[in-house]
Amino acid sequence: MQKDAVMSAEMKEQKAQAAAWFRSLRNEIVACFEALEVSHDSGPFADLEPGSFEVTETKRSAEDGSDAGGGLMSVMRGGRVFEKVGVNISEVYGTLGERAQQAMAARKGLPGMKDDPRFWASGISLVAHMRNPHVPAVHMNTRMFWTPHGWWFGGGSDLNPCIEYAEDTAHFHAQQKAHLDPHGDDLFPRLKEWADEYFYIPHRKRARGVGGIFMDDHNSGDWAADFALTQDIGRAFLPAYAPLVEKRRVQDYSEADKEAQLVHRGLYAEYNLVYDRGTKFGLETGHDANAVLMSLPPLAKWI
Repeated sequence: MQKDAVMSAEMKEQKAQAAAWFRSLRNEIVACFEALEVSHDSGPFADLEPGSFEVTETKRSAEDGSDAGGGLMSVMRGGRVFEKVGVNISEVYGTLGERAQQAMAARKGLPGMKDDPRFWASGISLVAHMRNPHVPAVHMNTRMFWTPHGWWFGGGSDLNPCIEYAEDTAHFHAQQKAHLDPHGDDLFPRLKEWADEYFYIPHRKRARGVGGIFMDDHNSGDWAADFALTQDIGRAFLPAYAPLVEKRRVQDYSEADKEAQLVHRGLYAEYNLVYDRGTKFGLETGHDANAVLMSLPPLAKWI
């Protein structure tokens, strides 16, 4: 932990670098997804109009009504390939409420949060729910969090197919491993195990998908190294996911396949509403509720 956590000029620059990177990654992903929509000219749903992203500015207001940052919510609905996909970026700041202070103190072991509860956070969050049930749903986020006690990075991505293909799972994990290995041979196994634990649904006694990578509260003491790792987690996403979309989007499917997709989406909704820390933090800190809840599927079903 840093000796003096008062925000320095260096930290201001680092925060600006992180926020700019999340925006750059957002732009790359949005362009890729819109290109997938346009190029989908065969198979199911090819006769639909290509989807495009609707972009909305989001705002976070402090309790006194003052500006506390915001971001961009980019959502595509009703596309050929993506039934609903959201790619959000945010940069928010202010003071943590009492519940958020308690959560921070418990997770990070931070003393004195009440004495100086300022925070700053920036990140990208993505969830895609697909037209074709053979194409897996997916989640990805990377983020940086700051308080006067220090910085922390987090993030990862996980694959959520309703119809599982072993070769797709292997490809997804292999791309993540390739991007993490330069940071240490032991990193991918640790982050994969962390994802398996984090995305587990206790009341269903199962995982919500086939896993991926996940880390949270990461501070090695070397900001540049931690930022580089976070960037590579983000860079791994498109090579891991886009080829799966390209391969599976043209497959025919049955009514039973669509039923399986809707039921699996119910599982996804349960996890995000009951367990996901990001959802809870976003709502508790006053961020735009529509942006926080954009992860929910457009349609879902429970048995």
